[in-house]
Amino acid sequence: MLLLGTSFLVVDAIYLFWSLRADNFEVVGLITVGLSGVLCFLLAFYFSREVAAAGVNTPVADRVDAEIDDGDAEMGFFSPWSWWPILLAAAATVLVVGLAVSLWIAIIGLPLLVIALAGLVFEYYRGYFAH
Repeated sequence: MLLLGTSFLVVDAIYLFWSLRADNFEVVGLITVGLSGVLCFLLAFYFSREVAAAGVNTPVADRVDAEIDDGDAEMGFFSPWSWWPILLAAAATVLVVGLAVSLWIAIIGLPLLVIALAGLVFEYYRGYFAH
């Protein structure tokens, strides 16, 4: 990212020089390329801080002493046999299509989205899997 950010800023300087020399100063390209360089520097800073905080210099796949289970990270809990994610996706689709096509479809999609979201969040508080 540091190399990419540096190359963006060098190209930005060349772009500024050529646009001033050609008497055709153009702001949008100059800002876009310059902010792309700034974004690369911000990402490089963020990634370097994350690696330093984790204390990991070598990925698990590259370590000689690593076991198979070391690379298997916890991905979270996923509810088996749950229909709520499908209903939530369908309700979100109805809502977005309603926003794109007609407001009355979005009015139908919004309560469906709220019901599906509540069902997904509270599915382990009632029924067979309640605890």
